[in-house]
Amino acid sequence: MITIEGPIAAGKTSLTELLSDRLQGTPFYEPVSDNPVLPLFYQGNKEVAAGKWKTNPYAFLLQVFFLNRRFKMMKQASADKSSVLDRSIYTDQLFCKMNYERGNMTKVEWETYRELLENMLEELPYASHQKAPDLMVMLDISYPTLIKRIKIRGRDYELPEQDPSLNDYYHDLLKRYARFKRDYEKSDLLVIDGDRYDFVNSTADRWEVLDQIYTKMVQLGQLTGEKQQCLLNKER
Repeated sequence: MITIEGPIAAGKTSLTELLSDRLQGTPFYEPVSDNPVLPLFYQGNKEVAAGKWKTNPYAFLLQVFFLNRRFKMMKQASADKSSVLDRSIYTDQLFCKMNYERGNMTKVEWETYRELLENMLEELPYASHQKAPDLMVMLDISYPTLIKRIKIRGRDYELPEQDPSLNDYYHDLLKRYARFKRDYEKSDLLVIDGDRYDFVNSTADRWEVLDQIYTKMVQLGQLTGEKQQCLLNKER
């Protein structure tokens, strides 16, 4: 199981699609396009920032929505030897804690979420042997890159032009991801420079990113050197 991580607009979905295609694995995508709560959450944050609401009534609902979908994905992925997941359960908790500490969620909601997460992890039949991925690939991006890619994909509710409070929200998110990257010990971690490599539009960058991932997989015994060269030759 490989998990693709990174902040908003880092390229997780694109890399999940690319890597699962090359490895002939099963992709599991973050539920965004069919998520009815996400635009409501962003509107709620805007109301909180404007002082109209004390907390965001959609913050807890959004996190439970993601948690439910994430566990469904994890159960399916655990039965697949070559699954690639778009985001992990660990950063779901990161987002939830951030919303609590930013005042978008009450203490009761935060504690309820934590207890729910712990209980679900304990009850999952595969939890004893597959809580963590075999490899986490982290796409590391800066604030300018985040904003650039948000504008490219064009979701109005994500744009700071629509809600200036998102500038601070995104800066806070990047700081928390930096701490997450520093402290992560659940599995092997490979960090990809998302500012440097445009693997979506550049063939050379795509080759370099895949080479880094394949090399790490060879080191972990998940891929043979011969298979790595075969895969890379197909990219030329």
